[in-house]
Amino acid sequence: MNHLKKSRVFVGITGASGSIYAERLIGKLVELVDRIYIVSTEAGEKVARYELTQPTSGPSLLDLLAKNLTPEQTKIIRVLGINDLFAPVASGTSAPTHMVIVPCSMGTLARVATGVSSSLLERTADVMIKQKKPLIVVPRETPLSPIHLKNMLTLCELGAHIIPAMPGFYFKPKSLDDLVNFVVGRILDSLELSHEFYKPWNHRMR
Repeated sequence: MNHLKKSRVFVGITGASGSIYAERLIGKLVELVDRIYIVSTEAGEKVARYELTQPTSGPSLLDLLAKNLTPEQTKIIRVLGINDLFAPVASGTSAPTHMVIVPCSMGTLARVATGVSSSLLERTADVMIKQKKPLIVVPRETPLSPIHLKNMLTLCELGAHIIPAMPGFYFKPKSLDDLVNFVVGRILDSLELSHEFYKPWNHRMR
């Protein structure tokens, strides 16, 4: 399985529905990368407490946000405060190698698209754009207004990779886990990380 050598992945969590995507992604990243920075908005933490009620086989996002980390997790994971603008990732000289905002609210998307940097999450996204580093945005909203679409187009034109939380059904999902894994698999594909969440389409014909 691929490993992002010397990689430092920033995972930003906002108040959109879909906390389970962040939890599942972090659970896989701990196996594959050297450092994970986690930052959540206040609304993101509230949504996570509301949505994440089922046991998980990987790290619990609620535990991580409460900084209840195991000794092994502390070697990889750093949980940073949303207003900690003195964190290393807030500077272009110490930018993470990759950033994922999952789930991404339309408010956060709008602020990132217009260069507002009022929090560590927004500032780090601004750093990624100016340093031309990989920024992955996973919006979860429906229906989408012209404002939402314009902001997504702006970020796309700036080099961000937009991966809406839109699970596919052609792989015959049998559970909610399958649907979650499809979206998280798409994120991992964008990070160029191998995974076993689904098989490539028509893989037997490749």
